[in-house]
Amino acid sequence: MLELRAFEAGDARRVASWIDGVESLVTWAGNAGFTWPFDGGQLVGFHAADPGRRAHVAVGSDGVPVGHFVLRAEPPGRSVRLGMVLVSPSVRGRGYGRAMLEAALAQAFADPVVQRVGLGVYARNVGAMRLYEQLGFRRESVNPEASRVGGDWWAAVTMGLSRDAWRP
Repeated sequence: MLELRAFEAGDARRVASWIDGVESLVTWAGNAGFTWPFDGGQLVGFHAADPGRRAHVAVGSDGVPVGHFVLRAEPPGRSVRLGMVLVSPSVRGRGYGRAMLEAALAQAFADPVVQRVGLGVYARNVGAMRLYEQLGFRRESVNPEASRVGGDWWAAVTMGLSRDAWRP
């Protein structure tokens, strides 16, 4: 159905087109420092600034990107952070997000040193939280004032999945 490959600069414009406003940008990237209007150049620069971020795209059978995510090792190397998870609006609700995340987790846990995958998600992103929980992630903590968007504070939930709880 889909496969993963490394993010390439040529993917940036397409991925950026999936972001349709400030709230969408913050939901996806949190406090990463992006500005609106968002464009592919910001994304290329962001990924280039830290080679430790392993950015990926999920591509459909036609080779067209349908998703994006980043894996980043957290010191001392026994944990990986999953972030910047995004699925193209044109394929949402068709299982691509789940398939992409299952492949991302398989990639993260392919390293026998990795014992945990963590992530952050805004509490208002109920659909994403539900999917993460279906994949085995558990809520670990809540920051009630993680980001201020349009005058409102957004709460962020930290979630984690241990190797022992992961079911490929």
